Amino acid sequence: MQPVIDIQRLSKQYGQGRKAFTALHDLTLSVHQGEVFGYLGPNGAGKSTTIHILLDIIRPTAGRASIFGRDVSRESVEVHKRVGFMPGELALWRGERASQIIRDFAQLRGNSTPQLRYADELAQRLNLDPSKRIREYSTGNKRKVGLVLALMHKPDLLILDEPTSGLDPLLQHTFNQLMLEAKAEGRTVFLSSHVLSEVQSICDRVGILRGGELQSVENVQGLLANGVRKVVLQVPLEAQAHAAACLEALPNVRDLTNGSATLRFTYVGQMQPLVEQLAHLPVQDLLISEPSLEEVFLAFYGDNEKVN
Repeated sequence: MQPVIDIQRLSKQYGQGRKAFTALHDLTLSVHQGEVFGYLGPNGAGKSTTIHILLDIIRPTAGRASIFGRDVSRESVEVHKRVGFMPGELALWRGERASQIIRDFAQLRGNSTPQLRYADELAQRLNLDPSKRIREYSTGNKRKVGLVLALMHKPDLLILDEPTSGLDPLLQHTFNQLMLEAKAEGRTVFLSSHVLSEVQSICDRVGILRGGELQSVENVQGLLANGVRKVVLQVPLEAQAHAAACLEALPNVRDLTNGSATLRFTYVGQMQPLVEQLAHLPVQDLLISEPSLEEVFLAFYGDNEKVN
């Protein structure tokens, strides 16, 4: 089956010579019908650049991309008919009421009655009062308006750039439900995010982007099982310093902390070296557990990278 999004060796460079900056390098990626795909990375990783190329807001330096088999640059008008988009930076008419903007969007797309009916449902579920002018809304309420505009026509593909930024936890849960409903209807979601609990809850697969380069694409469960473990180790207090030194000598031990004879750390990779080291230590108790997606993500980025 043809992928909904097909990206082949896509690159974007700004400037020339010494001042050149590569925002995206040699990206190859496919997203399939009916899946929720999480596109992860800190600010500046290249997530928005990818989205802007997919929507023909900017043009790539090299490579190609298609949506529903149509070239995103040459056939952008046809592509846009089947896409719902929410940008990371939402710019709406400050003096207009949200209800009027919603009606305008529905009329532009045609067949407005079902769109307006679903828009009313979305506003209720998101606890949005659409009678207010845009300038009267908080940042979170503006994001709600953006979600209604992106979702109201039930597009075949949703492209959402940091959609839940500014939403409270209860509404993030509502958003998750809306995405799962779209998936159940066979529609596709491409979700740029750094809210990792959100991604862990709703995504089928995730792609991790760093410095404009794709580091990994895996299903969420596979990523969680990708050899990253949380370890809590108890040793006698008098042996704590020695145990900490032995563990720090292992290259796959990260973020080691100690206190009250308890050592906590993240372990990445094959377990055999750790087991062999523990055999030489006076272990009183040991707990090894699966990490959260955030801890897996930070393991990809190393100690000096932070999720923004």
